[in-house]
Amino acid sequence: MLNFSYQNPTKILFGKDCIARISREIPLGSKVMITYGGGSVRKNGVLDEVKAALNGYELTEFGGIEPNPTYETLMNCVDLIRSSHVDFLLAVGGGSVIDGTKFISAAVYYDGEPWAILEKYGAGITRAVPFGTVLTLPATGSEMNSGAVISRKSLKAKLPFANPLVFPKFSALDPTKTYTLPPRQIANGVVDTFVHIMEQYLTYPVNGKVQDRFSEGLLLTLIEEGPKALQTPEDYDVRSNLMWCATLGLNGLIAAGVPQDWATHMVGHEITALYGLDHGQTLAIVLPAMWKVRREEKREKLLQYAERVWGLKEGDEDARIDGAIEKTKEFFERLGVKTRLSDYGIDADGIPLVVEQLEKHGMVTLGERRDVTPETVRRVLELCL
Repeated sequence: MLNFSYQNPTKILFGKDCIARISREIPLGSKVMITYGGGSVRKNGVLDEVKAALNGYELTEFGGIEPNPTYETLMNCVDLIRSSHVDFLLAVGGGSVIDGTKFISAAVYYDGEPWAILEKYGAGITRAVPFGTVLTLPATGSEMNSGAVISRKSLKAKLPFANPLVFPKFSALDPTKTYTLPPRQIANGVVDTFVHIMEQYLTYPVNGKVQDRFSEGLLLTLIEEGPKALQTPEDYDVRSNLMWCATLGLNGLIAAGVPQDWATHMVGHEITALYGLDHGQTLAIVLPAMWKVRREEKREKLLQYAERVWGLKEGDEDARIDGAIEKTKEFFERLGVKTRLSDYGIDADGIPLVVEQLEKHGMVTLGERRDVTPETVRRVLELCL
């Protein structure tokens, strides 16, 4: 296992009615802006609950942050904050709202064109507006990490950034707030969490036994609880386990001291930017094909995954690897998430466009060994048709 340090400053409030406790985490006298998405938090009463918890604070709102938050929309919020002197942000929603709020937080004080935050992957941020989150959709883990992904419509670009200054100060996770989510969002969230874990787990062995077992436990929990969440949407225990899996899947703990991949995510981002597919859908398409193309580089971990997660111990190595890949696809399909580009109306003509976008954004040496080239991606996408 490699040398590492691990630090996460985000405080977690977890459980039913935890929103009532958020006022204890925000400095008295703060001027708070609540950020949210398309209005579901109004309809389901979460926004009213948040406002009630913040009785006595000066509150403003900014809604309309998209499922793939766009630079154009977020900059409108940045301008508003600069003119109104807001000094604390509260993101109420899923990962997209939280990601967008991270960008807003960093852009308010950024010296220069804020799009450079994305182009430099978070370098150059020296100050950020403090913020907390109220999570309503478990998926991205953004509630307990310092990363975000932002799109820019005019460029058809979707880029990540990270910086320690955009860790949330706190996050409130009430599983009951997920009961009314559409099945598609729950399924996408399970897939997203699953692939987050894989990007940190399924690389090559470094004797990180604790991280490996932790990752495998999270994967087994998702496989067990994901379908239940669709069948019994108001099962508190099921939703609690899924919510906590999503948070633990990308809060840095299972990544500590081990190599990380992220090639599947980078390819998926470009598919979303070009064709508008849900993030979880793109991951379900790309991951199995990525493993097929890179099976030799990932052989040891694929075999470990096959045995420990799917119980595949018999037969030759290649048969076990094939079985693990097929079972992963079947799991995604069982959740209702399709696993081929053609399922979404994308044919072979779309492949060069995705590769071209990766090259344009400098993503030409991806993966844990930095050996995933544009040609590798082309082969992966050909298997996704």
